[in-house]
Amino acid sequence: QKLKAEGKIRYVGVTTSHGRRHDELERVMKTQDLDFVQLTYNMDEREAERRLLPLAAERNIAVITNRPLDGGALVDRLNARSKAPPAWAKEIGVETWSQFALKWIVSHPAVTVAIPATSSVAHMRENMGACRGDLPNEKFRARMLAAVR
Repeated sequence: QKLKAEGKIRYVGVTTSHGRRHDELERVMKTQDLDFVQLTYNMDEREAERRLLPLAAERNIAVITNRPLDGGALVDRLNARSKAPPAWAKEIGVETWSQFALKWIVSHPAVTVAIPATSSVAHMRENMGACRGDLPNEKFRARMLAAVR
């Protein structure tokens, strides 16, 4: 905080990964003046929805979600079941499971950005497709979640 006050840094934040230390992260979010947090959030790992995302919204803390595709495991599981998302997902511009999962993540009102972390140019291009079309509303998000269960 001192470095920020001195103008030496712009933002102060805390990160965690793989769903670890949520209790500690919550405590820090409640007691410190944070600009952002980074946490694990995806269609299979939704613990952050219970306390952390609402707290971030309440305290105006930006949220960076890591592992939105669960390191590719989520997309692999969905592709094994069906090579393409449901046809109704085209209503919001979704063509692939990666785009489906990313749109679901970034449409949460408390989420600022998702970082899919890929080393593949092809996957990066595919993921960028999630930037096209509309974001799903709450009702559509629920439909999306039901489709991956």
